[in-house]
Amino acid sequence: MRMSADNDTKELGHEEFDPIGTLVLIGIYFLILVGMWIFTYFIEFLGNGPTVIG
Repeated sequence: MRMSADNDTKELGHEEFDPIGTLVLIGIYFLILVGMWIFTYFIEFLGNGPTVIG
C-alpha cells in the first residue's frame, strides 16, 4: 500500500512552529540548576565555618 505524499504532509511556516517541548526541557534543566545551586550554597558553604586555604 502506497500513501500519497501530497495528502499526508503539511508545510509549517516560521510563525506556526511552537516549540513547547523544548521550552519545558529548558525549564526543567533550569530548575535542576537552581536546585543544585541552593544545595551547594546553603548546605555546603553556609553549613561550615570560614576556611583559609594556603
